[in-house]
Parts: sequence; C-alpha cells; structure tokens
Amino acid sequence: MIDLAWYFRQQWKRYLGSILILLLVSLIELMPPYLIGYTVDGVVDGSIQLNTLALIVLGSIGLWVVVYFLRIRWRIWLFGAAAELGKVLRDRLYRGFSRHSPHFFDRYKTGDLMARGTNDVRAVEMTAGEGVLTGADSVINGVLVFVVMTAVLDWRLTLLALLPMPIMALCINRLGKRIHTAFRSSQSAFSDLSDFTQSSLNGVRMIRAFGLEQRQIDGFNASADETRKRNMDVEKVDSLFDPVIQITIGASFFLSVSGGGYLVATDQMTIGQLTSFTLYQGLMIWPMLAMAWLFNIIERGAAAWERLKEVFDEEPEIKGGEQSPGNNEIIDIQLPAFTWRGHKEPTLRDISLSLAPGKMLGIAGPVGSGKSTLLNILLRLEDPQQGRVSYGGVDIRSFRLGDWRGKFAVVTQAPFLFSRSIEENIALGRPDATTEQVRLAAKMACIDEDICQLPEGYQTEVGEKGITLSGGQKQRIAIARALLLDAEILILDDSLSAVDGRTEHTILQNLRERQAHQAMIVVAHRLSALESADRIIVLQKGHIEEQGNHKALIEQQGWYAQMHRYQKMEKVLEGK
Repeated sequence: MIDLAWYFRQQWKRYLGSILILLLVSLIELMPPYLIGYTVDGVVDGSIQLNTLALIVLGSIGLWVVVYFLRIRWRIWLFGAAAELGKVLRDRLYRGFSRHSPHFFDRYKTGDLMARGTNDVRAVEMTAGEGVLTGADSVINGVLVFVVMTAVLDWRLTLLALLPMPIMALCINRLGKRIHTAFRSSQSAFSDLSDFTQSSLNGVRMIRAFGLEQRQIDGFNASADETRKRNMDVEKVDSLFDPVIQITIGASFFLSVSGGGYLVATDQMTIGQLTSFTLYQGLMIWPMLAMAWLFNIIERGAAAWERLKEVFDEEPEIKGGEQSPGNNEIIDIQLPAFTWRGHKEPTLRDISLSLAPGKMLGIAGPVGSGKSTLLNILLRLEDPQQGRVSYGGVDIRSFRLGDWRGKFAVVTQAPFLFSRSIEENIALGRPDATTEQVRLAAKMACIDEDICQLPEGYQTEVGEKGITLSGGQKQRIAIARALLLDAEILILDDSLSAVDGRTEHTILQNLRERQAHQAMIVVAHRLSALESADRIIVLQKGHIEEQGNHKALIEQQGWYAQMHRYQKMEKVLEGK
C-alpha cells in the first residue's frame, strides 16, 4: 500500500482547500438537474412564465461560470501539490544516490535507477494528484447525489438504480489486484530496457569497433519486445475496466428508466421528476467511473511506490560522524588487513604509512596490487574491517563525510566531463571562479594552448563525456579542474597516462612549485611521474614490498628498479 500520509500532512492546506472547493462545486452542480425537472413540469402543465424560464437559463449559465473558475483554482492547488511531490521524491532519490557506496550501484543498474526516478515517480505523483481528485470527487459527488436522489426524489428508484453496483465493486477489486502485478512487471521490463539503452549508448564506440551493431540491435529489439509484451499485459487488464463500468451503467439506467416509467404511469412520479432523476443518475456516472479509475491509479502507484521504497529503505553503508576535521594535519594509515565483500583473501595487508602536509607520496605496483583499494579507503568509499585511517590523530570515521571528502581533489585515469563548455567543466568545483582563474589552472595543467586552438576556445562544448576531446586533453582538463579547486590533498590516480613524457614533466613541475601547502598522492604505472616524490611505496599482492624515494628504490634492485629499467629501454626503442 502506498504511504503518502507524511506528504499530505505537509501540504494539508492545498489538499483541504481543493477538497472544500470540490464540495462547493458538487453542491452547485446539484441545482441544474432540479431546475430542468422543474422547467419540464412547468412546460407540461403550462404554469411556467417566460420571465421565469429566462431567469432559470441565466441562473444556470451564471452557475457554470462560477464552477469554471472554481475548477481552475482547485486544479492549481491539487496538481501543484502533486507536482511538488514529484520534485520531493526525485530529490530524495538523488540525495540517496549520492550517499551510497559503490556496492549500491553494483546491485542496481543505472537504467533501473533512471526508470525509478522517472516512470515510478510519475506513477506516485499521479496517485497524489489524479488519485486524490478521483477519490474525493467521487465520494463527495456520489454521496450528495445519492442523498438528493433518495430524500428529494424517490428512494425506491434509487435502490433500483444501485442494484448493479456491488457486482461492479467485486469485479474492480479483482482487476485491481491483477493490474498491480502486471504494472510492477512492466516497470521492471522498462528498467531493463533503459539499462540496455544506456549501456549501449555509452559503449557505442566499442560496439562499432567490434562490428557488434546488429547484435546490439537484436538485443534492443528483444528487450523492447519484452517491454511491449509486459505493457500489453497491463493494457489487457486495463481494458477490462471500461466494459465492466459501461455494463453497470447501462444496467443501472435500464432499471431506473423501467422503474421510473412505471412510477410515472401510476402517477407516483411526474415526468419532470423522472427527468431530474435521470440527470442526477448521469451525475452518478462520474463517481462510478472515478472509483474504477481510482483503483487503477492506486494499484499502479502502489506498485511504483514499492519499487521506490526499495531504494529509500537502503541505508548508506558509509556513514559520517559529527566532527569537522582540522587543517593541514598528518594522515596516518594503519591497516592490518582489508578484505572485499565476498572475497576470502585480503586485498591489503600490513599497510602502515603517513602523509604530511606539503609532501608527495608516490604509489606504484602491478595491476591488482591494491592501489585503488587504498585510495577508496582513504576517501571513505570503503571502510576497513581492521585498523583505521586517522587525520591529526582522529579517526576519519568521526568526521562528516562531506567535510572529509572536501579536503580532496581527485583526478582519475578516465576522468568524467559533462556535456558543457570547457570553462564550465574546469570550474565544476568552483562555479564562481573567474575566467582568469580558470585559465591559470589550465596553464598549470598544460591545456591552455590546446583550448585556445579550439573553435570557440573555453566556450567550446565538449560533447557527452568529452567525446570531442582526446584522452590526454580530457585528463589535463580534469587536472585543471582539480587545481582550481585548490584542495588540501591532490590525488592523481594514473591521470597522466595519456600525455607525453615532456608534458607530464611540465605538469609535475608546476604541481611541485605550488605544493608548499598541498599534499599530493600520485598513483602511476609510468614511474617517471614518481621521480620527485618524497616517498614512494610499491604494493605487491596487497602489502608494501618496497618503500623509499626514487633513488633508494633504484638501489634496492627490486620490482621498482626492474620496471624503471624496462620503461627506460622502452623509451629508447621508441626513439623518445
């Protein structure tokens, strides 16, 4: 069952105002059928005067004008509140996404999360708008019309007209359960289709490179066909509502007209009264339709809410503390062991190191040695089961997550660029930065000249994920973005791999010149990037195999020295 009581309490003024206007509109709408019946009887017996007839017509027009403006007002209040709910739910989803650890996104695919934030939110939003409207309007209108039909006209004819209603209620209840299951299944299929589409678009270059276009088209068609089948299941159930309602309405009119004809023939009711009764019965059609539609909306909303609640109920695995970290303190890492979830063997073992302000730490090692894992722990994307990371002697788990992560500027090997201008991408962390500040950061990252050669310079749109730029250009723009942020600790995670050696040397020299107040961690496979590091650690199978500065590691004749000789030989062979 969908639980929106918390939101209705927040927006009670809008909802109460809308319901009160709906009540007023329903009361006004009770008058025309009575006036029409009165007019019919007056015409039949010749007692109605022309001026009275004109007054009735003008009065009816005036009532409908009032109803018109009242309907505008309640729609603004009611559907405005429903639209606000959509905003609240999407904001809650996005905030949740930003707090979760990478494990969350292993369990939920991107396309599935997008579907929950669009279709599912829209279904819940419809429940808070159309659902409330149909529920309140059908109850108010139905009760008022029933009272008038029973108390003012003829209660026997009213009961006769309502005889088919229990059968309709039973059928709608069963159809509602079926549509709940069918709609949830269709939403799941749409999630799969969204995820397939998103992954295909992201990997379009690879798909073309391997000639997999037809295979992807076939896969997309299969997913789309499955979504169509699930949607058709929903429509099949949905299509059964109208026949049930129409048959019920037809049976109700047949019984009431038959019974009313008998009452008129036996002088127990006038033709005008029967006319009024049938008009009131016409007003009862909307409540009947609304109740059926209400069941449909509620079941769709409930299915969507269940999918949203699955995400809302996910507690973030990484939670922050209440303290705020100081500034320019020593980072101390003591990790006896760290094991990834689902793994038996630890990824990191016996890690002990520290980083002082203004110092540069280099991290090297073969693929799978634990370099990225160590950075994840430092950034609190993962928490260690044993040991701790401290800052100024305080466990980093005591700090607020936003405050702690705000101390870092991170550049990854495959940086992400948004579909905006280059200037906006560089100024992502400091949107208030001036053009001069952006250009200074770009010059330090050795990308300013490249940018100036582009058609629109810093205002050039980079395309989705920076598709219009080379790998080296994207990396240098990401470095400029990190430099502009001027964080306390700069992390370069193999983020110079796509630039040439000369550019790499220039960038690192620029970084060292401004490093008096900034600590730096550089992870690199190309060891030339680590030569100026104050300390270098070499990770092998999760533990520190070697450590020292560049010169000391060369003298140790271990993995670092061997890899350094190999890379120097490679440069010679390539003629660099």
